[in-house]
Amino acid sequence: MKALIIEDEKPAQGKLVRQINKTPFEVEVVKFSDSIKKSVDWLKLHQQEIDLIFMDIHLTDGLAFDILKEVNIIKPIIFTTAYDEYALEAFKVNSIDYLLKPVDSEALTKALQKLELLQNQSNTTQKGQIDALIENYNQKYKNRFIVRIGDSIKSILSEDIVAFVADGKHTLLYNKEGRRYYVDFKMEELNDLLDPSLFFRIGRSYFVQKQFIQKVDKYTNSRLLVIPSFEIPHELIVVRDKVKEFKNWLGM
Repeated sequence: MKALIIEDEKPAQGKLVRQINKTPFEVEVVKFSDSIKKSVDWLKLHQQEIDLIFMDIHLTDGLAFDILKEVNIIKPIIFTTAYDEYALEAFKVNSIDYLLKPVDSEALTKALQKLELLQNQSNTTQKGQIDALIENYNQKYKNRFIVRIGDSIKSILSEDIVAFVADGKHTLLYNKEGRRYYVDFKMEELNDLLDPSLFFRIGRSYFVQKQFIQKVDKYTNSRLLVIPSFEIPHELIVVRDKVKEFKNWLGM
């Protein structure tokens, strides 16, 4: 069985190959791709040369679903993702398998066994599954986020989130219990995923939720300081060019 791995992180590529080699299946990885553009270009010319695609959701130049929009994928796909519960449920419903990172050989074996059973499905069926997957993914706003705690995962409702905070290359989620978790989304991605009636981006590094704003104080240089009803170890400052819009959003 020949495979394409679409994954933008070199360590993750190597780790996936090592786990594949631990399964009882003979899988030869013939190509690695780390971006949407490279994947689209390669698949348009070489898709017939492979039997299987491992596809990460988040790539350097966007989301892997953009590949599915550009290329008629006729090969089975196994998604590798740290994705949210809603999308994972969509994968199950549409008979397209997924592996929750970090990937292990046991989960890989089960996914490959499932693909063996599905080898005879028609291209039309697979296209319908992918179309349904994209439709499920394209829900207007996220109503929950999945976070990882050790080897387990936890679902947190959007309505229970106090704030999102950029922390270097990572994004932190603070819930109403005062706990923080890392989420697999960048701040720019959250712009499109959060309901603007609930969340407001007060600066480059912060989103706050309306129902958890206890008070708003004046701050230096014509800025505002948001005091949440649940304490978090960050100063939530509304930058000057957002003040007017923030006041309107809050009804001040």
